[in-house]
Amino acid sequence: MTVRIELIGGPTALIDLSGLRILTDPTFDPPGDHPVGERVLVKTTGPSRTPEEIGAVDAVLLSHDQHPDNLDDRGRVFVRDAPLTVSTTAAAERVEGTVRGLGPWTHLTIPRPDGSELRVHAVPAQHGPDGTEASSGPVLGFVLAGDGLPTVYVSGDNASLRVVEEVAENLGPIDIAILHVGAARTARLDAFLTLTADKAARAAILLGDAVVVPVHAEGWAHFTQGQEEVRAAFEEYGITARLRMVPPGGIVELDERAEQTRDTDHTDHPDHTEEQR
Repeated sequence: MTVRIELIGGPTALIDLSGLRILTDPTFDPPGDHPVGERVLVKTTGPSRTPEEIGAVDAVLLSHDQHPDNLDDRGRVFVRDAPLTVSTTAAAERVEGTVRGLGPWTHLTIPRPDGSELRVHAVPAQHGPDGTEASSGPVLGFVLAGDGLPTVYVSGDNASLRVVEEVAENLGPIDIAILHVGAARTARLDAFLTLTADKAARAAILLGDAVVVPVHAEGWAHFTQGQEEVRAAFEEYGITARLRMVPPGGIVELDERAEQTRDTDHTDHPDHTEEQR
């Protein structure tokens, strides 16, 4: 089983998994200013592909809707037209389209072309240091799993290693981890809102043998670290063999045998709630 990941830009990636096309955090606007309350987030580069070039997808994974670097204006149009978007319960109330809201440690299923199912697990994400959950608003990460498939973790905007450890303990082993890095920082808070390069490397260690694909490292002025800082951190910890750097517009194909991914089944994990229908 080959998993194909294409970085569109920022947090936006197109995942081809078991015949399903899944897009993360749609951001398709051109460069420009995006007001958020009393501050302005500045987008510095546009996407590598337009929504029209991407075409139809089977689902969108939206970590949260309250920040434009995860869902911008053209991204909202994409979500409106998508057949399914999985996000927070707050986003399900606010965002136009077929948005299914999940809470952490719940899941839904998507039919696969072969008649089996892909499980989409919602997992916690902490968008900043401890104590900032109320000000940042609800955020999710996701774990994709199914019979005969590698298990894929999409972190969402998470800055907490404790959260990564919880995901690994509850839904591991993780085979592929798409981590939101960039050490995002704004004037609102004197702290990092997503993983720093050092924390990304430490997260990789917590995730065992997972292959790591960093995203959310370019395209916005408030991202304070890029891919080179991530590469340097992985070199420092001696784990570059597990790192797959993808530039915007680039594609990485992860082969099950070459990357030593594992088949897992999490249906009966004791920490799960019942599937939401």
